[in-house]
Amino acid sequence: MKSVLVINGPNLNLLGMREKDIYGVERLEDIEKKIAGEAELYNIKVDFFQSNHEGCIIDRIHEAKGKYDAIIINPGAFTHYSIAIRDAIKAVEIPAIEVHISNVYNREEFRSKSVIAPVCIGQISGLGSIGYLLALKAIDMLSKQDGTI
Repeated sequence: MKSVLVINGPNLNLLGMREKDIYGVERLEDIEKKIAGEAELYNIKVDFFQSNHEGCIIDRIHEAKGKYDAIIINPGAFTHYSIAIRDAIKAVEIPAIEVHISNVYNREEFRSKSVIAPVCIGQISGLGSIGYLLALKAIDMLSKQDGTI
């Protein structure tokens, strides 16, 4: 059984309450339930982690080495400037997919630059919570296709 760690960064604990026109009305707990249900279909074990603190996210990525086959990460605002999270992902050598609920390329210009994406196997942006499900499907397909995960 494959195992995946889903990491959500700052302010994602406020989903469903903040900027509903951008992020929608789903709460993080609702999204996690959808991901867990989808993971069952692929026989993938998922664990969830959310933090508003960069160091906590880095520690969790470090702890993932040897425990998880892949990481799905929505780094929130850390996407644009956290070299430390980028380095942690690169260091643990676990395939990661970056997910964003909103289309970061259709917003403020500073949001269109990700320092995380270059160390990930892919990025999904702008499809709402479906992006997490697509990342999970990609992990399943890649593991069956060529064993890279």
